[in-house]
Amino acid sequence: MIIGGNGQIGVPTALALAADGWQVRVLHRGSRPLEPDLAEAGVHEVRGDRADEAVLAAAVGDGVDLLVDCVAFDSTHAEQVLRHRAGLGSAVVISSMAVYADADGRLLGGPEFPHLPVGVREDGPTAQPGRGGYAEGKVELEQAWLAADVPATVLRPGAIHGAFAQNPREWFALKRVLDGRTDVVLAHEGRSRFHPSAVENIAELIRLAGARPGRRVLNAGDPVVPTSAEIVTAVYAARAREVTVHPLPGEPVGNLGLNPWGVPGPFVVDMSGAATELGYRPVVDYVSSLGPYLDWVERASAGRDWREVFGDFAASGADLFDYAAEDAWLAARR
Repeated sequence: MIIGGNGQIGVPTALALAADGWQVRVLHRGSRPLEPDLAEAGVHEVRGDRADEAVLAAAVGDGVDLLVDCVAFDSTHAEQVLRHRAGLGSAVVISSMAVYADADGRLLGGPEFPHLPVGVREDGPTAQPGRGGYAEGKVELEQAWLAADVPATVLRPGAIHGAFAQNPREWFALKRVLDGRTDVVLAHEGRSRFHPSAVENIAELIRLAGARPGRRVLNAGDPVVPTSAEIVTAVYAARAREVTVHPLPGEPVGNLGLNPWGVPGPFVVDMSGAATELGYRPVVDYVSSLGPYLDWVERASAGRDWREVFGDFAASGADLFDYAAEDAWLAARR
């Protein structure tokens, strides 16, 4: 049973498990109809809010061999499910690479960027558990599951990309393609590396963990970590368009140079743990995943206000499409 099974991680996971011979049911809030591919694969749906005890009890039913939670954020979500521990064989829970901290406690999204090694391992320092922020809540979630008497695999993805996204970072480049932009200014000289995670690769990790239950924490990143300049170039190339990337040294200047991958230092994790623990091999790399994903993003936004379609992307509050500032900067250098 997959909580959040009609969403960005849930859909490819349900399909991967069904193809592997599992009988799959998904719990989702019904904000949109069940994906047709899931219905064709024989996936059963339960509609409702996970916080409704009757709904969750109906979803667990007389027990599930594997529980996958794609939309949990702190220990309250673990507690909701663990009330039904007698009916759970094992679990896979989605956390985040955002939990990692440096030796001085700096976190992604904090006032200072963490100073992390290139290739952070799962045993690296993390945020303190709590509910003061996203990372703290995810650590609390992890600890609740790892302390439970149900074998649980915790996965830590990074910049998730794939269809059904509420925060499609690639919209930063694709909208520029659609708007006919041929120049992009990127802060940190376009060299930022923020580990991406394709939903196809996350689904593969879930499939493997479901077949080999255990108590473990694993990173869930793609095999290659492109720079922000390489990402923008790849999106343009996937639409058979060319782009000139203009490197802006250092931090953004106002909106100029802002981008969804624009971190001042590398945020890259080590993926050897998944290979050792599960025999994991990635299904896709970043470039090969782009075609179908961008098709979905373009279809989802066609004829609609993208701010409504991609709510999490819009919620950042940053103006990632300040073309006037970009044009003024470019004009001053021509």
